[in-house]
Amino acid sequence: MPQAADLTLRLNPAAAVQGTRRQSGSAENAGDRRRRALGNGVMMAESGMRAALLHLALAAAFACVAQPALAKVVVKKGVYGAIALQRETGQLGYAYNSVTSRAAKIEALNQCAHPRCEVVAAFSNACGALARGPKKYFPATGATRQEAETKALRLCAARECEVIAWACTK
Repeated sequence: MPQAADLTLRLNPAAAVQGTRRQSGSAENAGDRRRRALGNGVMMAESGMRAALLHLALAAAFACVAQPALAKVVVKKGVYGAIALQRETGQLGYAYNSVTSRAAKIEALNQCAHPRCEVVAAFSNACGALARGPKKYFPATGATRQEAETKALRLCAARECEVIAWACTK
């Protein structure tokens, strides 16, 4: 079972080292050897503390250096696009890289410049395409321009189909 002096040394080694005094005599010399050994243990504890602080400082420095690199990974806000069409006259309007979906639709309608224009495709962080067939129009969206055009042409499914408009957000 540990004695009170041992507990003091284990709980607060710095206080124990400060409180030690050299005494003369053979019985006390044996105690001095014990104190020196504990003193070395205290020194080892201090060097361990120094190593831990060094590791902590290195980790903090790495975190500061790595932080700008991690900031570049942040996903950008959504950007919106739209395609508007007046079916009878074939007038078109489109918008891309708008801040909101509503702003994209309004811009596409304004570009269409006809009172009966309607938004036929709306997309976010993607592309939209519009194919014209013999009698109808076919809007589609996709992750890329190629994907949106391919989907629109497949919806049309006629030989006379062609892509007449496309738009992509960046």
